[in-house]
Amino acid sequence: MTKKQKRKLYYLLALLLLALAGYHGYQKSGFYKSAYNEDLPGQETTRQDSQEGKEYQSTGDPSLLDVKLPKDLANQTVRYKAITVYFNKDYRVPNCVAYELTNTMTSMADSRDAENRADYKFERDHDVKGCPDWWDYKESGYTRGHMAPAMDMRWDKTAMEQCFLMTNICPQLDEMNDGEWRHIEEAVHKWSRTAGRLIIFTGPIFTDNMDRIGKHGDIAVPESFFKVIYSPKQNRAIAFVMENKGMPNSWTNYATTIDKVEELTGYDFLALLQDNVENVIESKENIKDWPAYYPRR
Repeated sequence: MTKKQKRKLYYLLALLLLALAGYHGYQKSGFYKSAYNEDLPGQETTRQDSQEGKEYQSTGDPSLLDVKLPKDLANQTVRYKAITVYFNKDYRVPNCVAYELTNTMTSMADSRDAENRADYKFERDHDVKGCPDWWDYKESGYTRGHMAPAMDMRWDKTAMEQCFLMTNICPQLDEMNDGEWRHIEEAVHKWSRTAGRLIIFTGPIFTDNMDRIGKHGDIAVPESFFKVIYSPKQNRAIAFVMENKGMPNSWTNYATTIDKVEELTGYDFLALLQDNVENVIESKENIKDWPAYYPRR
């Protein structure tokens, strides 16, 4: 082969590589299509209004995010891009928020080019009946507490935007929100790296005679909150219940079973697992089964 023929061949190979790179970039320009957009019975909304974000497709079973709620509990299920919100129009807070967290998501959320929390503001979701405005919490003495925390959503622009919708928010005292509760959130974030994939449920525990805040005094202030974590790969779970106040002990002291959370809320988590598996998982609580995490104080 002559030098002229070699140069021509190299030129053609270079053009081919550029064409392939352009096609790959086009394929990656799409956004993450939620795995949770399958219809379920009842009042439900799927949000697909935003086209921005990184592409990420879960390979897990989205039905694990389903929660069976009491029939007499007001609920609108809203399936956002990365979280599922079960919203209560009567209390104007979520009954529960469910999402998955994979090690891929966590790596993207912790990267240098992850979304910056400071760039986002709390907003009302006008498509959800009873959703409050951000200013309803103003001068109430309570912070706007994320149920699906922002640290887990930094991997994607749309996920962050929807994380800051008020459908994902409950009134929390700062001593709780920025105290041991935050340490639980940080532990879950770390656990996802070794677990590969976690299914997480978070929400308030409703009781009679709850305090109210807001312009019309109709936003319920829960006295306590729960968090349920399930690891499909390790086939184990743990839960936490914490009062809405500054807690004196380490976050590990508030570990409990899923059975206990179901007793307090009337909800049914992980109902699509086989009964014998579900019964064993939900009855166990052993914080020592989970990787040690020591928060910065």
